[in-house]
Amino acid sequence: MKKEKLLTNGWVVAIGAIISCALWGSAFPCIKIGYKLLNIAADDVSTQILFAGVRFTLAGVLSIVFESIIERRVLLPKKSSIGNILKLCMMQTVIQYLFFYVGLAHSSGVTGSIITGTNSLLTILIACFIFRQEKMTLPTMIGCVVGLAGVVVANLGEGSIGTQMHLNGEGFVFIAALFYAISSIYLKKYSQQDDPVMLSGYQFLVGGLILSVLGFATGGRLSGFTLQSSLLLLYLGFLSAMAYALWGILLKYNPVSRVAIYGFTNPVIGVLLSALLLGEGGQAFSAKNLLALLLVCTGIIVVNLWKKKAGEQKVPQAE
Repeated sequence: MKKEKLLTNGWVVAIGAIISCALWGSAFPCIKIGYKLLNIAADDVSTQILFAGVRFTLAGVLSIVFESIIERRVLLPKKSSIGNILKLCMMQTVIQYLFFYVGLAHSSGVTGSIITGTNSLLTILIACFIFRQEKMTLPTMIGCVVGLAGVVVANLGEGSIGTQMHLNGEGFVFIAALFYAISSIYLKKYSQQDDPVMLSGYQFLVGGLILSVLGFATGGRLSGFTLQSSLLLLYLGFLSAMAYALWGILLKYNPVSRVAIYGFTNPVIGVLLSALLLGEGGQAFSAKNLLALLLVCTGIIVVNLWKKKAGEQKVPQAE
């Protein structure tokens, strides 16, 4: 009871959720810095995939170890969970991050952060119109339209709409966000039967190994490791492990809407850290990207505030 009371405290939820979002937001500039430190070229797709694989294999190990310590037992999946883990690893780690890593190499950290900020909005759209697990309400529709408008604004060039959007850059980042949304729907279902941290940890581990083998088999090679690049890779693994573990624990003891409302801080932190660490300050604080960021955050806030007022909703059951 003491643990439950602590983890349902409003301040604890707020601090824990913001820490998770801060870790996720820091991934955007850190990945691009990792490319520079390890001399990974923008067109070296195989090495980018290998880099992602090593990171998520490490994240999987750290997630499993972290949760095993918390639960004071070795975290092992049940036989009935193996199929769910494999489905999640293909959608959430393998396919999503194949597109994400390649896309981020061909787009700015700022724009990538903004586009990825539409994850929760895409999840709602897919749940309503593809899986038909929820009804689309007016507040939800307004939030989705406003948020997705931010993606369009982020890619406005001097000419017509979308002239600065490239398929292998911003387009791939958006596809990655799409697969994240789909995997989130299934994760919600599978979490009703299994520990969400266990699911995330093992899908990271399996997915990371698949990406590593794929990257290496297609010619990817990582070299030139220094203390700085090794610590950065360790941090990238740690941030995924810590963020997903903390987020999963909060979701276990709180309504989804109470935790998810803090997700709007993701694009904000990603943009600010990109500006700070990648020297993209001029782009981050341009009128165009400030407007895009405002639209995305407004859309996410509208959707989540409406859900909070409506109360906890039924967890979607993916077929």
